Amino acid sequence: MIEPLEEMPQGTVGFRFSGKVSRADYDAVLVPALEAAFESGEVRCLCQLGPGFEGYEAAAAWEDAKVGARFGIGHASAWKRTALVTDVDWVRHLSGLFGWMTPGELKLFGLDQLEEAKAWVAG
Repeated sequence: MIEPLEEMPQGTVGFRFSGKVSRADYDAVLVPALEAAFESGEVRCLCQLGPGFEGYEAAAAWEDAKVGARFGIGHASAWKRTALVTDVDWVRHLSGLFGWMTPGELKLFGLDQLEEAKAWVAG
């Protein structure tokens, strides 16, 4: 499931990923929020993945690749900052391996650093 994070700083978007992420989550939550962020001219995004995060359904993994191509490659200069907030070991490891592919700045935070991550992504 993907749900919007409440109480995000102005000019930022935030999402909480939990359980299994589905394609419907992308269609209903992530894509509309990113489209609105791109209309403002720049994207500052926070993604929180808690201990209940189980990964992606197959259709969601494909949707993630399509969203990456559409918003990441297609609008790379609009990305300013992405904060990844998680204590999930495999996610932290993959961000270290593939984080260089993320447009803009990427910074990793622990779950206990959510407020620090919000401040950084807004900066």
